[in-house]
Amino acid sequence: MEEQSVREIISATHRVRTLGAFALGMLGLFLLVATLGELKGLRFIGSGVPAINTINVTGEGEVFAVPDTATFSATVQETAKDVKTAQDAAAKKNNAVIAYLKGAGIDEKDIQTTDYSIYPQYDYQQITCVAYPCPPGKQTLSGYQVSETLTVKVRDAKKAGDLLSGVGSRGATNVSGLSFTIDDQKALEAQARGKAIDDASGKAEALAEQLGVRLVRIVGFSEDGGGRPIYYAKTVALGMGGDAAAAPSPEIATGQNKIVSNVSITYEIQ
Repeated sequence: MEEQSVREIISATHRVRTLGAFALGMLGLFLLVATLGELKGLRFIGSGVPAINTINVTGEGEVFAVPDTATFSATVQETAKDVKTAQDAAAKKNNAVIAYLKGAGIDEKDIQTTDYSIYPQYDYQQITCVAYPCPPGKQTLSGYQVSETLTVKVRDAKKAGDLLSGVGSRGATNVSGLSFTIDDQKALEAQARGKAIDDASGKAEALAEQLGVRLVRIVGFSEDGGGRPIYYAKTVALGMGGDAAAAPSPEIATGQNKIVSNVSITYEIQ
């Protein structure tokens, strides 16, 4: 009986020791994981602390591309004794311009009316002065001028010259605001930005070597003062005059557009 009690006591003690060892092992594992987590997070803990020793460099990147899209405005004007007559005449010409553009392959979504105006027209008659003080002149309503402006986007810049001549021959009295852009502008901006960052990084590495320091991390970045890459577009303004129907298609030189990105990068150094 006593021998059985001793064995039970020994067995109980062994279980207690096993459970205790297991508990200590789990506690140790927990502390190890927590410690590793803290060590791993050290790189983030100080990320909000302003760096004391820094250098600042700037970089510039340029990308050149031939424009593939053109935009211009075409205006028709008509004058008549009454508003309706002027509106009808202007609408007829404007509809002819729109029909021509659609027939030339311009999508309806790329033709937009951006201005529609009606202005009264006056004749000013100066009364002959026979005695001082002279009477004021007389202003008489002579009619109304209706003006309608279309803004057209041409997705094939090579067609711009023919279209300018075509809208003129169909009643547009003024064509202006011709500009050339690039449809996929975002991709070119990204290229320019990448070149600017590479330029700045190269300067930073060279400067660090000259100063005998080591680049630690980037702690500041800005692009064009917080804006988008600078974009230089070539713009041409044209007017239609004389006999538009007899005018040949103008030869339009699109040239190249330049997209520029300027960046500023601040590095922490050691």
